Amino acid sequence: MRKLIVNADDFGFTRDVNAGIIQAHREGILTATTLMANGDAYEDAVRLALENRSLDVGCHLVLVQGNSLVTGRPLPEKPGQLLMALSRREIDVEGELRAQIRKIMASGVRPTHLDSHKHTHIVPTVFRTVVRLAHEFGIPHVRLPLDATVPCSGPVCHLLGRFYRRSTTRFGVRTTDYFVGFRLTGTLTEATLAPALASLREGTTEFMCHPGYLGGELRGAATRLKESRVRELEALTSPRIRQIIEEQGITLAGYR
Repeated sequence: MRKLIVNADDFGFTRDVNAGIIQAHREGILTATTLMANGDAYEDAVRLALENRSLDVGCHLVLVQGNSLVTGRPLPEKPGQLLMALSRREIDVEGELRAQIRKIMASGVRPTHLDSHKHTHIVPTVFRTVVRLAHEFGIPHVRLPLDATVPCSGPVCHLLGRFYRRSTTRFGVRTTDYFVGFRLTGTLTEATLAPALASLREGTTEFMCHPGYLGGELRGAATRLKESRVRELEALTSPRIRQIIEEQGITLAGYR
């Protein structure tokens, strides 16, 4: 059996992104999303999450962009800057991420999974912290960092894959069998989604996406993903995509 969890990142980024995520869930194939505790539209996202209980909501943990919940100061703008800050021990990763999870849980949202903004939990030290916090807060799932469709071979990839699996096993946290979608970020359309669905493997796969409406807030936001979010929303709500899922015998699922 092939099970598919379709997860939208960036819930809480802007209100037009929030609206697109809800639309993709109500009228499309989206089954889950992850919420940014320091997003500009956080309160709007919490309201929508509580109104749409069929949508699984997790935490989109933020170590780049926006302001720290602990210090109030800006976080590094780019992943490369984060790596420098980590090497200098300038960021309390555990304290920051714990504060974000606590804020989301205090809102009444019960997170079902954890992932990270800009995929920063691919860094082993960050991943280990994320898994430990998932165990601490009783959050059952963490996103696998490696996209199964991105070529990755050799001893480094092998060691990383083993490290991620061992870490989740040690703390009793689960992952899907596969994670995909990272490679399609910014280029996801109906035309690219269709073959991606056809190539899903047996087991459970998480598919990452970034749908949204292109309103004034998103136009003014610091992100390269603007017009592409509209194309993703169109793909996720496409009747043809729904038909392909049915024809392929794929079961849509959530983290619960």
